Amino acid sequence: MSITEIESYRLSRRGFLNAAALGAASIAVSACATTGPGPVEPPPPTYAEPPLPDYATMYAAVSDGGFDLPAIPFEKIDPQFLRQIVPDPTGQKPGTLVVDTTGHHLYLVRPGGQAIRYGVGLGRAGFEWSGDAVVQWKQKWPKWTPPDEMIARQPELKPYSADNGGMPGGLKNPLGARALYLFQGNVDTLYRLHGSPEWQSIGKSVSSGCVRFMNQDIIDLYDRVPSKSPVIVTADINQPMVAATGNRRAIPIDAGVPDGSILLGPLKEITNSIF
Repeated sequence: MSITEIESYRLSRRGFLNAAALGAASIAVSACATTGPGPVEPPPPTYAEPPLPDYATMYAAVSDGGFDLPAIPFEKIDPQFLRQIVPDPTGQKPGTLVVDTTGHHLYLVRPGGQAIRYGVGLGRAGFEWSGDAVVQWKQKWPKWTPPDEMIARQPELKPYSADNGGMPGGLKNPLGARALYLFQGNVDTLYRLHGSPEWQSIGKSVSSGCVRFMNQDIIDLYDRVPSKSPVIVTADINQPMVAATGNRRAIPIDAGVPDGSILLGPLKEITNSIF
């Protein structure tokens, strides 16, 4: 074999060994790649409450149920008492209504650590009662039947007694455009979440009523509470919720749900679609 042939052989053998080494390395790298972890899936998106309309829209004049509600001069109201989305301070389950009697707010707890907050006014009945209840009945433009204790103090209300059929719903009705009736078990507590034309009373404690809202706000809340929903009334949302008090010094605003009324059914699973 000539020198040229020997050198050619050596070069061919060296090329073969280099190619084999590169192939082995490629296989090794490929093997490492296939045994590594798969792609990391992103976490599910956090629920975000849809934004509310601007205040001019929320508190504009509205025709509802044959009645014309006037616009509310929201510029004259402390902004903290206007409807808004806030971080939930209650820690309760979505769908729960929490009345903070100290702050004069009602929180509708929503998913994702949020709540819709409404400003409320409190009468003696709403201010002196606390505990757990459920919305067991609700009405649009409800009839008002003042209780006998109230009529005894205000005889001019006798035409609206239960025996006389109560006061029909309307702009001057103390229950306003909507009323949500609070029960404990199957017993009517006689306390209400209700509307009021007296927007000046929101954020204050007044002489009568329970938990009163601006009419535009109670209409909004009414539409967000489609079935029996839990209600907690407390003087301090940062403290454990207290049990219902047995000593009710205040006179309730209403004589009770009429006999034979069809109450709301059991609370179903809360879903975003019902809000």
